Amino acid sequence: MDAFTIKDLENLTGIKAHTIRVWEQRYSFIKPQRTGTNIRYYNSLELKKILNVALLAKYGFKISHIDKMGEEDVKKNIFSLSTLEAQQDRFINELIQCTVSLDMERFENVLDSFIQSKGIDKTILHIIFPFLNRIGILWMTNHIGPGEEHLISNIIRQKLIAGIEGIVTHIYREKIVLLFLPEGEYHELGLLYVAYLLKKHGAEILYMGADVPVDDLKAVCKIKLPHYLYTHTTCDFKLEKYFSNFHAALPDTQLVVSGKFCHKFKNKNPQFVHVKKSLQEVMEFVSDL
Repeated sequence: MDAFTIKDLENLTGIKAHTIRVWEQRYSFIKPQRTGTNIRYYNSLELKKILNVALLAKYGFKISHIDKMGEEDVKKNIFSLSTLEAQQDRFINELIQCTVSLDMERFENVLDSFIQSKGIDKTILHIIFPFLNRIGILWMTNHIGPGEEHLISNIIRQKLIAGIEGIVTHIYREKIVLLFLPEGEYHELGLLYVAYLLKKHGAEILYMGADVPVDDLKAVCKIKLPHYLYTHTTCDFKLEKYFSNFHAALPDTQLVVSGKFCHKFKNKNPQFVHVKKSLQEVMEFVSDL
């Protein structure tokens, strides 16, 4: 996890590759190495430097001034950024740096700090989700293996579960929602966030978790009679086929589906299926229960 391409840096920092090349030519804070075929690559220390430089530049510091700063001056100026947006960016950058160095203790402390300051809801929306969007490049390029992914995901999972358990609400809706992931789907973070939203808005939630066969759903539905079943997908599987199999097993059950690939679903929704293609549509469903 110590050889990043310029494209990796572009995705992780938000700085265009062209700009990074210009910085290399003009300033001293970044000095990439090159492969035998003359392709640039960067180590984790350079990634951290660029994350910090990008953050300061975004909030008004000139690159020429940043280039002259020592490490302590960089840290001091980063912590002096006072706007909420800047603080959020700083926390996300810290999480990325912890991920690259696999400093899980610091990773958890950073999350806890924001949760204590702003609450779990803001942490989920403004820190965890943007972090996961940016860090996804590390999974796609194999800079993070399955073991590291589990470490990070489980820390976030624990925070989401703690947030759900800590909800105290005086809202009560006479709606039961059963949440699950289909067989072969194991990424629970999106589903846990929906569970958080539903409970916060007064719904009764039944959480079955990951990799749930349709027959198991059928058995629980027979007893609990939920108003909706809710699933959140990150795998690119055949939605139409799943809808057909689901409807054959549970013909009188309303299914709500959200997730990464739902925006690709172009067909007309079956009568019993409600496809949510954005977070806004998910929020509207929760509010309208």
